[in-house]
Amino acid sequence: MLAVEIEHLNVYIRHAHILKNVTLRIPKNTVFVIMGPSGSGKTTLLKVINRLIDFTEGVRVEGVVRVLDIDALKADPYELRKRIGMVFQTPNPFPHLTIYENVAIAAKLNGVARSKRELDEIVRWALEKAMLWDEVKHRLHAYPHQLSGGQRQRLCLARALAMKPEILLLDEPTANIDPINARKLEEAIVSLKDEVTVVMVTHSPHQAARVADYIAVLYDGRVVEQGPAQQLFLRPSTEITQKLLRGEM
Repeated sequence: MLAVEIEHLNVYIRHAHILKNVTLRIPKNTVFVIMGPSGSGKTTLLKVINRLIDFTEGVRVEGVVRVLDIDALKADPYELRKRIGMVFQTPNPFPHLTIYENVAIAAKLNGVARSKRELDEIVRWALEKAMLWDEVKHRLHAYPHQLSGGQRQRLCLARALAMKPEILLLDEPTANIDPINARKLEEAIVSLKDEVTVVMVTHSPHQAARVADYIAVLYDGRVVEQGPAQQLFLRPSTEITQKLLRGEM
């Protein structure tokens, strides 16, 4: 079963050709990692999957993108995004909302909680999945500025999970946090795949080795290699992948 199926995807922004004939198949309930140097189109690919690309001025998208068996390029983007959570590179909790409210608002907006009891259960579940519950359970009514950067990022993960999404997009989620919180986030990501399909962008081959079931390598807007993570690490078939895994790109 596939969560995402992309065929011959081309994305143009003004006169720049950003993604070039991309074909990808992302199996359900896996951690699928997208690697590549800066400027290779990784974030653009995530934005196509959840239609955030619509907010880019001068964009043109061609090809086939099926997300959860839906034609994502023709679907109502608001309905599509209800099924897709996203965590960005920089932690962005809502500063005016408490820890509890940051998580609860996602569940409320997506209609996954009908009572205060259900809401409390979802908030706890999401914080536990993000490996943050034990650190904040006695201060749920504190504000995000009282958390460390890594804790704020895990709060953003909990907020995304509270939507009860079927797909979770992660755009270099550990790039701006400390190593301890990064490892906790990685543990959370691996533990989630029984419940959600994770599509994650990372620059780090070491991180990819720790979390990925499948990997796709993007370079200059093209997929140069994709396959099971173990196979790709043991027998990379392109020079670009070999250099990327050695940390030379």
